[in-house]
Amino acid sequence: MTSKTEAVSAVEVDLPRIEAAVREILAAVGEDPDREGLLETPARVGRMYAEVFAGLHQDPSQHLKKFFTEKYDDVVLVRDIRFCSFCEHHLLPFTGKAHIGYLPNGKVVGLSKLARVVEGIARRPQVQERMTQTVADLIESELNVRGVAVVVEATHSCMTIRGVRKPDSLCVTSAMKGVFRDSQTSRNEIMQLIYGSRNHL
Repeated sequence: MTSKTEAVSAVEVDLPRIEAAVREILAAVGEDPDREGLLETPARVGRMYAEVFAGLHQDPSQHLKKFFTEKYDDVVLVRDIRFCSFCEHHLLPFTGKAHIGYLPNGKVVGLSKLARVVEGIARRPQVQERMTQTVADLIESELNVRGVAVVVEATHSCMTIRGVRKPDSLCVTSAMKGVFRDSQTSRNEIMQLIYGSRNHL
């Protein structure tokens, strides 16, 4: 059964074009795209691309438009936000966790909205560095926060199943803005909140 999200996403992509391209790839690597096991593969891949790249046709800032006025001036942190994105160099997935902390400036958002922002930005071809920066920039601009810290940890298939083939490698990127960039004390505080109670690395 096709979900509402998949149906909407499919409208935004050229499914017949993807299917034709997948048939060509299968033939190019020496497979028979007309054999029984592969007959429906091009259509499946088309629907998959429509789903995993749905973020190309969405505006993640919409999740931050509704906020609440609160006199709260300490850190708000949501950690361990699971995501799956795709490396734009090989179109292979990279998966991991995002941690988002911010210092409000009179406005807070529902905690689930931060997870939705990550989800929306993750569903597009990209590099992890850009994803990290995009999340931070969006929160800073939409909420006018005093500071935002985004840390992303991910395992990349392009390093684990091909090339160097190092399955235990982990890529960690961070984007610090506002007080988290300007103050070593504030930066230490947010990193302690993210990692202090766990042996992550």
